[in-house]
Amino acid sequence: MDFSFTDEQETLRREARAFLEERFPAERVAELADSDEGWDPASWRELAELGWLGVSIPEEAGGAGLGFIEEAVLLEELARALYPGPYFSTVALALPALSPEEQARVAAGEARWSAEVDGLVPDLGAVDWVVADGAAVRAQGHVLPTMDATRRLGRLAAEAERGASVGAIDRPRLLAALAAEAVGIAQRALEIGVEHARTRTQFGRPIGVYQAVSHSLADTYVETELARSLAYWAAWCVAEDDTQADVAGAAAKSFAADAAVAACERAIQVLGGIGFTWEHVLHRYYKRAQWIQSFAGFGAVLRADVARAVLEGGEAAELDGAALAAEVG
Repeated sequence: MDFSFTDEQETLRREARAFLEERFPAERVAELADSDEGWDPASWRELAELGWLGVSIPEEAGGAGLGFIEEAVLLEELARALYPGPYFSTVALALPALSPEEQARVAAGEARWSAEVDGLVPDLGAVDWVVADGAAVRAQGHVLPTMDATRRLGRLAAEAERGASVGAIDRPRLLAALAAEAVGIAQRALEIGVEHARTRTQFGRPIGVYQAVSHSLADTYVETELARSLAYWAAWCVAEDDTQADVAGAAAKSFAADAAVAACERAIQVLGGIGFTWEHVLHRYYKRAQWIQSFAGFGAVLRADVARAVLEGGEAAELDGAALAAEVG
């Protein structure tokens, strides 16, 4: 059995990385993150023209007719570039709950959505509608002062306008998407650390020759690759509607999010004084990693989910993060 990416998926990754590196270098991301809007609304039309908004939407509805694995590739690359916009909120979180007609509007770049998770709405200020309690709710409320300025959280107003009924969010898809993003964060943190270790010299030698540096980066590499395997296993389970999707999503998000946080912490240590400066981009990756780690359940809660599934005989039972949080609290 071949578990490698297809030529089409690798091409998608290369093209996505080239586009994002050109359009969203670190300086541009910092500028957008510190702005009032927090992102560039004009980029939404660009993503629509690239076909990224409709990757898993059927061709008859204006999409590409592909699947969630291709979306996971894009989620990884978007996170690697710290893209500040509602792609995760719309495509990973809200899309499965929408009608075919509304999905077609998303694919065309005519609508932006998010969903309420544990009372919080990612990118509330950048979307039009929110999936909440089985209904489309107008994105009215207030944005909270949160750590990660590239992905702001908000709370819906009690009097927000309610629209038509919609479906429920797909939790395994949500967790798999977060895992894919965590892989992108960890990968970029590793790249930054490796580049510094190769070029920074001390006592006439690159600092990468010293074990305190090289072993730290090796640990990040190992954890990132394992996180990638788990993330794409989860993505495959979601794409194929496999019975293991629940446990795969929980396992992938739990491990990958923790790996991303550790990758950023190690990179900051490798870079030393530079890594601790506010001007360096690493602190933004660290904040996104912590955002991912905390959203939709910390690792301890999700590992309890996995333990329950294993102890029940490996069956992918429905996972109740809130109940398990009380158990492990």
